[in-house]
Formats: sequence, structure tokens, C-alpha cells
Amino acid sequence: MQNKPLIGINADYRAAKGDSPAFTCLPAGYFDCVSHVGGIPVVIPPLANEDDIHQILETLDGVILVGGADLNPRNDGFMLHPAMRLMDERREAFDRQLMRGIAQRRTPVLGIGAGLQLLNVTLGGNLYFHIPEDLPQAIPHRDAHDTSHRHSLDITPGSLMDRVYGDGEIRVNSRHHMAIDAVADGFEVTARCPDGVIEAIESRMPGWFALGTQFHPESAAASALDIRIFEEFVDGIRESAPAEMRLVA
Repeated sequence: MQNKPLIGINADYRAAKGDSPAFTCLPAGYFDCVSHVGGIPVVIPPLANEDDIHQILETLDGVILVGGADLNPRNDGFMLHPAMRLMDERREAFDRQLMRGIAQRRTPVLGIGAGLQLLNVTLGGNLYFHIPEDLPQAIPHRDAHDTSHRHSLDITPGSLMDRVYGDGEIRVNSRHHMAIDAVADGFEVTARCPDGVIEAIESRMPGWFALGTQFHPESAAASALDIRIFEEFVDGIRESAPAEMRLVA
């Protein structure tokens, strides 16, 4: 197959309110980064039909699960925390169906922010619901007055994150109050904040190229190196495709 890889991106959703109709939306950084590294972004609205979702997945070479508001912990058997600001129910129901389809098919996937958290809980991991309470020794991971708030990273040698950042000081954006607690089976932590908060995981399961970052490499506040995460993702899709289906660079 001599084509650029098709990369699906789940869209956010805003319910109708007053005179404003319901609509889907997506920060431009996600699809701009995919285009910049040689992929073709395909925006997926929050569909309800599971068969439709599987049909879409059949056409895609990979999926990016984007960030957003908080996942509802009641869907995983936990209580709601008062600090949570939940994503719309329609989007969450769709995202969970989409992620289950991705896992069943072993579709290459990159989860970012809430997308990382969804990847982890779908595969059996769990989350801290509010870092200031669950990890009181942690540094601040969100600053309401500074959207460019950053912290450093400790990287696992030999990981994809290591290939992205190499040697030298690494600083990434930070704007979250939830984080991974127990890591899903088959995944390895490949980046942490120096306070121990997990910032990246990668699959170690044969035949499944999957990874996630808690920070946002698509953000306008991202560093110049961060886009290499998208490059590695697209390269990994090409390398994981069957020989007769190789995608062009």
C-alpha cells in the first residue's frame, strides 16, 4: 500500500446549551502534528453504533486518543471526586467503545492526557483521582494561572521516549490533576516526573504498538522536541505494518 498512513483522532463533544447547538471540536495541534510528520488525520465524531466504530477502525492505520475533561470513575466502579470535571457522557461512551475496539484489533494507538488514562484503565490499570490528595509529596502538576506550566522528566533508557528526547534537560507541559496509579499489564512506565508521577507508558506486548503521554506534545506550549513523539508514532505504524502493506515515508 503506497499511501500515507491514515490516523484517526477522536473528537471532543459539546452538548446543546441554550441557543447553541451540539457540536464536535478538536484542538488544531493534533491534526496539524499528524500532517506535519507525514500522516493523514481523520477526525472521528462520537458515534454510538459499535459496528460503525469497528468499520472505521478497519480503514485506519493508527489512532490518537486526545485529551479532555475527566473520565467518570463510576464507569470503573469508583466514587466521584469533587475535584473532577467530567467529560460529556456521549464522548466518554464513544471513547470507551473506540478504545475497546482498538485493544481487540491491536490497532496502533497513541493516548495523550485523558487518552493515556483511558488506555490504561481499559487494559486493567487504574488512576489517582486527585494528585494533591493522593500524592501530597508531588510537585504541582497544574497551574490555573499558567497554561505553559512545565516540569522535568526522568526517562527510561532504551525506550521510545529515550529516542525522542536523548540526553540533556527535558521539560514538558503539565496541566492535569489525575494520573496513572497502577499500570496496565503489558505496559511499561517510560517517563516519570521527578516526584514519581507517571508521564509516559509504552506497550511491551508483541504485535501491539501502543503508547501514551500524560503531557501534551501537540500543545502550543510544547517544546520543539515534542513533535518527535508523533514522528515516532507514524514510523512505528509503518514498521508494524505487514511487508506487503508498507506505508510510504
